[in-house]
Amino acid sequence: MEETKKNVFKNAIALTGGIATGKSTVCNILKLHGFLIIDADKIAHILLDENSQKIEQLFGKKYVKDGKVLRKELGKIIFSNENNKLKLESLLHPLIKDEIEKEAKICEEQNKIYFVDIPLFFEKMHYPISKSVVIYTPKELQIQRLQSRDNISKEEAILKISNQMDIEKKKSKATFIIDNSKDLKHLQKEIEDFLTKIDIL
Repeated sequence: MEETKKNVFKNAIALTGGIATGKSTVCNILKLHGFLIIDADKIAHILLDENSQKIEQLFGKKYVKDGKVLRKELGKIIFSNENNKLKLESLLHPLIKDEIEKEAKICEEQNKIYFVDIPLFFEKMHYPISKSVVIYTPKELQIQRLQSRDNISKEEAILKISNQMDIEKKKSKATFIIDNSKDLKHLQKEIEDFLTKIDIL
């Protein structure tokens, strides 16, 4: 069974990193290069709204409005409470996994490399994808970028980041690393270097 699952992801490379390290920017550039991307976060957002009634049952009416989950509000009780986090994960993760596998089967038909953008790839080793690329930013810069992106305090940013595996640990587990610690021009050069490496795989 596991072998069959591996075949589902034969041409896949997992794309991961930490919150605010620049995964979306990298994905957008990879799309411009013609790569297919499966976006776990986008899938999660759709599934969240599709299961808004269950969210209401689990966490209360105030986290749902007009059939849509108020993600920012829900995030506050997820990031700060391990029990709530586990409740949400046990509802969503099996559904996300099914959808990712479904989309991967379609991507595999093209028989060329594609990317699966999974923020928690190393934390939740549910996917038999043998190669990974980590979008890397040093932690201090990650904190600054998250503060400015979400307009939150340093404490809140640190709390959000602490919910994920440390970026240095992710970097050590990666097959490939794309460094996003400078400007966009530097990032584009990093992506081009990375693409030459995967081209000779």
